[in-house]
Amino acid sequence: MNQAVTDKKVVVIGGGTGSFVMLSALKKFTKCLSAIVNMADDGGSTGVLRDELGALPPGDVRQCLVALSDSPKLRELFSYRFEEGTFGGHSFGNLFLTALEKTTGSFAEAVEMASKILRIRGTVIPATLDDVRLKMEWPDMSVILHGERVIDAEHFKNDPRKAELSLVPAPVVNSAAIDAIKEADLVVISAGDLYTSLGPLLVIDGVGRALYETKATVVYVCNLVTKHGQTDNFTVSDHAAEIERFGGHGFLDAVLYNQQMPDAALLERYKEEDSAMVAIDEENLRSAPYEAVGADLLGQVTGGPDKAETIKVPRTFIRHNADEVAAQLMRILEV
Repeated sequence: MNQAVTDKKVVVIGGGTGSFVMLSALKKFTKCLSAIVNMADDGGSTGVLRDELGALPPGDVRQCLVALSDSPKLRELFSYRFEEGTFGGHSFGNLFLTALEKTTGSFAEAVEMASKILRIRGTVIPATLDDVRLKMEWPDMSVILHGERVIDAEHFKNDPRKAELSLVPAPVVNSAAIDAIKEADLVVISAGDLYTSLGPLLVIDGVGRALYETKATVVYVCNLVTKHGQTDNFTVSDHAAEIERFGGHGFLDAVLYNQQMPDAALLERYKEEDSAMVAIDEENLRSAPYEAVGADLLGQVTGGPDKAETIKVPRTFIRHNADEVAAQLMRILEV
């Protein structure tokens, strides 16, 4: 490991693959790493376990645990997904966390026990310990969408910036999440789907206020590409504005965005999917209350998931260079 490892406390906010990638890179830079995890997931294996067993969603928590584990064999075990039979579609880690929750009677205790078994370097904190579902509502148009899985697949007919995101029932924030934000030196809001990964966490009462009041440097890592049907034509500042809208406060100190362009052939592949690189609206960024930091952040170009990866990345052709993002974040922290 060439780079210096700091004792500064770094907190990553998000869920799913975005947090997995960010945590995997940041653990090379700091000894004190925490992940605050979205708890509204209701799709795939997680959705089945929630519906059939009444479990809290284990999927995003599992990915963060795996990212922070120092044991390659256990990382592989917890990521193993059954392909057939009764357990077809389920990952071992999801089943294990659900079993721990059932035997201990506490999801928080289940996460703590799994953390010890996986020998993680850091802490994984569910944003809430309540059983919640995501709701997206356009009050003026009497349009309501229920559930993260449904919202994730939706092509919005109305402007999502006029919609209200909420969790039902209204949850109590996990006090450990608030403490982590308050005690942090750097809080990173990872790249991820605005309305189904980041929003469900930031709208929890108390999270936005904690981000506003913390002495930590709060940085949002902007997405590389737009999501068709949801963030078409969104610029860097549009993404950042939604992040702050969810939390109800202007809490961002910096926004880190990619300024590197892929080759024309790759852009054409995205165009075929009705997606595009997130546009850099320089004039708005210059007048923004936060520092806008542009850097060359493109990583490996791929035609699909890398078979060597522990966590499969469902798309995209273009990915963040996670190590470069982490290095940029540490530079922002030191400024």
